Amino acid sequence: MRRTMMKGKIHRATVTDSNLDYEGSITIDSHLMDKANIIPYEQVDIYNVTSGNRFTTYAIRGDKDSGVICINGAAAHKARKGDIIIIATYASLDENELENFKPKKVYVDGENRIKTQLLQVVN
Repeated sequence: MRRTMMKGKIHRATVTDSNLDYEGSITIDSHLMDKANIIPYEQVDIYNVTSGNRFTTYAIRGDKDSGVICINGAAAHKARKGDIIIIATYASLDENELENFKPKKVYVDGENRIKTQLLQVVN
């Protein structure tokens, strides 16, 4: 049996900008992407804590240590500058992969700087 597991997340990031005219995606500070194990063009789910909106898009790298979290394209209707969001990725794993699986959680402050990082053990 396969299980869908949370692979990485950036918790309570602040949206720094939204760009309706861009072709799509979410631009994320590359340092945050690396720490949360998110790669360019990977599918991400966005949970808007401020509005309750949820949507799916893909990640693109922003400048390292810039704190950028920019919602692009049509998704810009779902989140605005100043909104608090959770960015999450998932992986489909076999039962035998769960023993060594360690999701990465990155907690940020109001300027999208890392406060805490956790490497979680599943069992």
